[in-house]
Amino acid sequence: MKVAIIGAAGHIPRFLIPMLEDQTDAELILFARQATQRLLTDSAPRVRLVDGDASKATDVKMAIADADVVFMDFDDPIAIKNVIAVMDQLGKKRLIVAGLLGVYDEVAAAFGKWNQMMIGSGYRPHKQAVTELENSDLDYTYMRMTWLYDQDGNHKYEIQKKGQPLIGAQVARQAVSQYVIDLIKDPKLGIRESNGVVEPNTNFAKPSFY
Repeated sequence: MKVAIIGAAGHIPRFLIPMLEDQTDAELILFARQATQRLLTDSAPRVRLVDGDASKATDVKMAIADADVVFMDFDDPIAIKNVIAVMDQLGKKRLIVAGLLGVYDEVAAAFGKWNQMMIGSGYRPHKQAVTELENSDLDYTYMRMTWLYDQDGNHKYEIQKKGQPLIGAQVARQAVSQYVIDLIKDPKLGIRESNGVVEPNTNFAKPSFY
């Protein structure tokens, strides 16, 4: 299997890449602006670095032409629309996108009020991105991630389906990475779903690190 990571220099890929190397035998295509300068790897036989811009169709096509699964570390709507178009052109289906909680105004209770205060109108591009995915014919999974932090060894996550109030103030990037790997390993998991990703038992009024 070949997995393309768009935005491979981001925070989640910092954990996702070594975890994929440890838990799978997938070949990795790491796509980012100045990837060959920003990303160092000792796993040359299984890793290919691709320099490029996700807003340019030719760059995206070069990165994902051989990929079985595409993971995007961000949900900029212009890049999402471009990736969808290129995947349609190439006949690719599986896309996993790291997104944002609140795109359905679903964040509940005191945490919802705090989250709204912190993000404000910043939801708008993320709502546009998830709409683009839902209107596509791709086998997408949009991850509505709650507030992120780093904690080595913490792979605990809980999935909350669209239509449920989102409860859970935080989740570790390592846990999000584990969810991505679980999605990659099981081709039937999370298909055409927009799932909340939270850490169990974190029904706080705000993240513990704030």
